[in-house]
Amino acid sequence: MHQRKGKKILIYFFLLILVGSINNVSFNNLKFQKINFIQVAGLSDEENQSLLKKIENLNLNNIFSINVEKIKHEIELSSLIEKYHISKRYPSSIDINIQKTEFLAKINNDGKIFLVGSNGKFTETGFSKIQLPFIFGNPVIDDFIILKTIIDQSKISYNEIKNFYFFPSKRWDLELKDNTIIKLSDNNIQKSLSLATKFLHNDKFKDVKVIDARIKNQVILND
Repeated sequence: MHQRKGKKILIYFFLLILVGSINNVSFNNLKFQKINFIQVAGLSDEENQSLLKKIENLNLNNIFSINVEKIKHEIELSSLIEKYHISKRYPSSIDINIQKTEFLAKINNDGKIFLVGSNGKFTETGFSKIQLPFIFGNPVIDDFIILKTIIDQSKISYNEIKNFYFFPSKRWDLELKDNTIIKLSDNNIQKSLSLATKFLHNDKFKDVKVIDARIKNQVILND
């Protein structure tokens, strides 16, 4: 009995090796179709084509051996992109859908004018005629993004703002398009802005040109 069981085990073992060898030979001889179509969408036609060429230069092979991290790296080098999604369409296509960053302001950086995106990145303006507030000073851009969020949650419209002034003390002034200056606190921007906006769009204070909310729980008005 033990000899018969031993023989059966040996037979099964050799069959397993044989089948495994056949499968390995077949798998190694398989030729997957190369990537033959990549679609990039979400930017302008020119910007889509520029990114597409960079991704094509990665010499992607087939859809099963794509190095997605290389594609991500190339995409994330762009200052124009807020979010993106990469999807594979079998057998040989890739779709890249992009959400373009929103340009929030302009800033002078090392003598050049850049657009500041909601992704916190700078984009050279070129010949852009886009109308945006200008940032004077050298803030950490993440701090500016936080300020923008606070403004969006306040009663002041972002479209009312002409300029931002950032000071070494890490304090902000806002200049509105009607030339009103709002001086914000350096440690509680949200509360000081809330206090300041109570005096905007009010005929009683139409001659006021400086709203100083730097001091806690206090607003000083100057014409």
